[in-house]
Amino acid sequence: MFTAATVLSALELGFIYALVAMALFLSFRILNIADMTTDGAFTLGCAVSATAAVAGHPFLGLPLAMLAGAAAGFVTAFLQTKLGVPSILAGIVTNTGLYTVNLAVMGFSSNVPMLKTQTVFTTVQALAGEGFPYKLVVAAVITVAVCALLIFFLGTRLGLSIRATGDNPDMVRASSINTAFTITVGLCIANAMTALSGAVLAQYQRSADINLGTGMVVIGLASLIIGETLFSRGSMWTKALAAVAGSVIYRFIIALALRANVPSECLKLISAVIVALAIAAPALRDKAALNRRRVKNRKEDARHA
Repeated sequence: MFTAATVLSALELGFIYALVAMALFLSFRILNIADMTTDGAFTLGCAVSATAAVAGHPFLGLPLAMLAGAAAGFVTAFLQTKLGVPSILAGIVTNTGLYTVNLAVMGFSSNVPMLKTQTVFTTVQALAGEGFPYKLVVAAVITVAVCALLIFFLGTRLGLSIRATGDNPDMVRASSINTAFTITVGLCIANAMTALSGAVLAQYQRSADINLGTGMVVIGLASLIIGETLFSRGSMWTKALAAVAGSVIYRFIIALALRANVPSECLKLISAVIVALAIAAPALRDKAALNRRRVKNRKEDARHA
């Protein structure tokens, strides 16, 4: 069904996009905030990484992209916590403004080609050799490292405060914890991970485009919900790894759709359908169980009648 090249590509992209799924896990699941900054922050990471790589600093481009993403998350948090803008609208406003910022970072060009530019991947390739799966190793190492750091952070005092803020902000305020600060830190970290995903993708495909982040919220949610559907319960480690697994599975679904000759223009629709089915899966499962119990009760009533 899948060739070796298709499997390798799906794994590589799955690990890269898993950073977005983990970012949404932090903002959407832990903080309980629908952060719409994701699309713009992803493109911002692409733009910063590509610009730095073209300037001869591919490794520096990754932390710079994370700093830029954190700045975008700070703006969204500031609008939400200080100016009273609803969380969804705050993300939309920031995302809209980031379009111009991203163009400016790319020198007011809609794309930045890097065909002859040294990247993180080409550097590892030069060290490991052509036959080594360097792209998969680089993507996996970055994602696993970020996942481990995120889990470690969520276990610290500040991380526990962020988790408590998402569960019960009123209780957190009663405990003299500044919820504006915890929300700001959480959104900065989430958008830093999103920007890192875009930064790695830009160097992976050797190009950055102003439209790369379009629909990234849907892709991230699809990956996150697929993982949560398969691994519904468990520790924080299980939940974070579920986001990674969901991202990889999502890329295999897209690869399967492409092998079935589904037009590339339909991939966004497929993503939306996957999100809808994944969200509806628990309710459909409960409804099916309820119908089975009703049928069983009717049969027992008929037998006793």
